[in-house]
Amino acid sequence: MSGDGGESGSVDRDGDRGDDRGSRPSHRVRVRGIYSTALTRSLLDAGHVVVQASPPIRRRFDADLPAADHDASVETTEDRQGVGVAGDPNAVATLREHLLDMGLDALAWDDPAPLGAVFDGVVAETHGGGAVLDLGESGAEGYLSFDNADGYVGEDDILRVQVLDPAAPWEDDRAILDTRVRAMAGLATLVPGREGVRVDGADDADARELAGMTDLLSVGVPDGWGVEWSRDARDADMDALGDALARASDHARAIDGVLEEPQGEPGLLAAPTAGAWVWFGRECRFALDDLRREVTTTMPGHHRTKAASRSASAGVDLAEALVASGEFARDPDDDTDFPFGVVTEQFGPHVGDRVAIGHGKPDGRLIVLGRGEVTDLDPADGSLTVERRMTAGGSYDALDARRETGDVATTTFREGRWWYPTVYRDEDGDRKGTYVNVCTPVEAFPESVRYVDLHVDVVKHGDGRVERVDDDELDEAVERGELTEELAEKARSVATALERAL
Repeated sequence: MSGDGGESGSVDRDGDRGDDRGSRPSHRVRVRGIYSTALTRSLLDAGHVVVQASPPIRRRFDADLPAADHDASVETTEDRQGVGVAGDPNAVATLREHLLDMGLDALAWDDPAPLGAVFDGVVAETHGGGAVLDLGESGAEGYLSFDNADGYVGEDDILRVQVLDPAAPWEDDRAILDTRVRAMAGLATLVPGREGVRVDGADDADARELAGMTDLLSVGVPDGWGVEWSRDARDADMDALGDALARASDHARAIDGVLEEPQGEPGLLAAPTAGAWVWFGRECRFALDDLRREVTTTMPGHHRTKAASRSASAGVDLAEALVASGEFARDPDDDTDFPFGVVTEQFGPHVGDRVAIGHGKPDGRLIVLGRGEVTDLDPADGSLTVERRMTAGGSYDALDARRETGDVATTTFREGRWWYPTVYRDEDGDRKGTYVNVCTPVEAFPESVRYVDLHVDVVKHGDGRVERVDDDELDEAVERGELTEELAEKARSVATALERAL
């Protein structure tokens, strides 16, 4: 269980907004995804410059949002649970800390295999259409599709590879690799062994125009590297093109010395850019709602609902468009923070559905504790009950009870609560014990319940004895920098309250 089991700035952990201008350097940031409006508001308040903004963002903000090159990008992850940050190491470090201020239940990790990093990796296994590579001491792994490999790939081969697409630590995925090494910088990419200028997806006229503009840029491209502009470069001004080409040239020089054949042990050879991942918990999503509400119409639980699924995200857009148009008006006296009943009725989960228990760990991993059937759901208080039929083998963590065929685990989750209980019973219905997991506020999405485990838990044994466990693991997580002391203190206070209640 626990073992698996206006002049304003960023959002502080107590929910107040403070001005951090002057205390942190300013960077040019490109923002994409469902958190874009809120994060644009927050970044502008903190003195950063938001660049390459999408059309909706440009319409919503009365601010200078230039089409300039970016120091770092902030993009929503595929599962909408958080964001990835990539770019200049100093910018990434600053933005990582800024995003951690979104709420008490924000967690962040540096990326051991960031975009553009070059490794020597050893092939650990091959299967299907590709290979899994061990990237060395960082513990990172990557996936190399055979289509991205130059030549035959076999187990124990050592290959020189580059990260094309990083992977969030909580996703059941690996970074995507390629054996062809390039110097990537957003608008511009430099390709070794290629001559001239190319434009991705452009016709001949666009390509000729950009090639002519490239000749006018006072940027010294390293010898032996050709220029490939992205599709977006066609709309960029000369300053943005020059910045991107200069950055790509710097990256090329950083990796120029590692283009020879791989040799020796696996490990990192060059990392022109840095990366970080920030997971947003439920409290963060509501803080982001408040920021977005300063800019445009925002329904209660906007980001919480959008994080649930793509169809839910589209439903939010429709509802807010109707409100903004005046077709429907929200009662200003309605203080609902999140319409749990409405959202679950439309998108799930429903009684009879099977959901996964997504048990996040403070080190970034996601462990699925199994799937169970939703046997009860109360829209009024935001709770749902999940039952799992257990298989024999081993024992229940910290309960000193055998895990046997016929056992049933009944777990009650309540949206937004910092803990949840699981009651274990044998096939006759006799209670074997109760395990109460302390975690970040629970969110019940259509296909899974999500939270991050905070190590410390409280158990009630079958004989009625109450025990608190794993405080040492919580302390160690703080020492490793995985959890803030403030978040750890919240976990301890919840555990203390549970001890008294049980």
